[in-house]
Amino acid sequence: MKLIKTADAVGTTLCHDITRIVRGETKGPAFRKGHVVKEEDVQILLSLGKENIYIWEDETGMMHENDAAEALCGMCRGANIARSEAKEGKIELSSMIDGLFKVNKEKMDEINALGQMIIAVRHGNFPVKAGDVLAGVRIIPLAIEESRMSAAKQLCSGSPILNVIPLKRKKVGVITTGSEVFHGRIADTFTPVIKEKLSEYGVDILKHAILGDDHEKITGTCIEMIDSGMDLVICTGGMSVDPDDRTPLAIQNTGAEVVSYGAPVLPGAMFMLAYYGGENTKIPIIGLPGCVMYAERTIFDLVLPRILADDPISAKDLSLLGHGGLCLSCTKCVFPNCGFGKGR
Repeated sequence: MKLIKTADAVGTTLCHDITRIVRGETKGPAFRKGHVVKEEDVQILLSLGKENIYIWEDETGMMHENDAAEALCGMCRGANIARSEAKEGKIELSSMIDGLFKVNKEKMDEINALGQMIIAVRHGNFPVKAGDVLAGVRIIPLAIEESRMSAAKQLCSGSPILNVIPLKRKKVGVITTGSEVFHGRIADTFTPVIKEKLSEYGVDILKHAILGDDHEKITGTCIEMIDSGMDLVICTGGMSVDPDDRTPLAIQNTGAEVVSYGAPVLPGAMFMLAYYGGENTKIPIIGLPGCVMYAERTIFDLVLPRILADDPISAKDLSLLGHGGLCLSCTKCVFPNCGFGKGR
């Protein structure tokens, strides 16, 4: 590209869009990339404050901003993601489905560190709706070195940075524990909360059992529910260190692989996650502490979308929730449009 005076630009080709902004009225392109400047365009360009403009000249080893944006979009765009037209070196990405948004943060950080190109995204590991904007990619200069784009592509080899995973309508079994509920001393107010949380994703409870604090019966019922075809088993209550709270022991005794008992999230510190079965049939069993029954948003809201998307959760994933893991219990809850669960 080459910088010339606007008065001398007649007959040359613009190498980028030129935007007209009228405050409170409009923002849009006055001229598009590739436009051949005419005599009558000169005064318009000058009125837009363009005393000088860039025109396109082929330059070895350089890529135009829109061509580079196309390349960067290709590195980012994975499953179930739509894209906009490239304009002024920018492309917007949006979800094609309701699902779980996944971001390879390590790759994204490495590319952003290269400079002269950016990937800006919403937080990953949260649910999105069809049509939701996910990300924007942009090239900063009007032209960028091909070598820089090649370095970015090398970092992205193997898989795209962004994906949307569809959520599954899992068959859910719920085990309500506690002698006070089992003997009818108090009403079961926990299960309705779980039902409401699941309904946000179109999922129903298909099996429900109310048990006392007998860990052997809880263990046996977990296994029975899985054997009957349940894809997810949720145990409510009995998760503290009190002597009568035996749910963690019961989950462990199913033979399931315990990922974690405890998570750096408040509310939800006494959360438990385990996976039952072999490599190809891992059924999540989760233990929910009492806070899920009365707090508006908890650890359950952070892990449920990932579980419904069959996105494996590791002990490290849970440990990283500490930064941002404190719910501020706002008077008016705006979750997920807040910092809860979005530390890293």
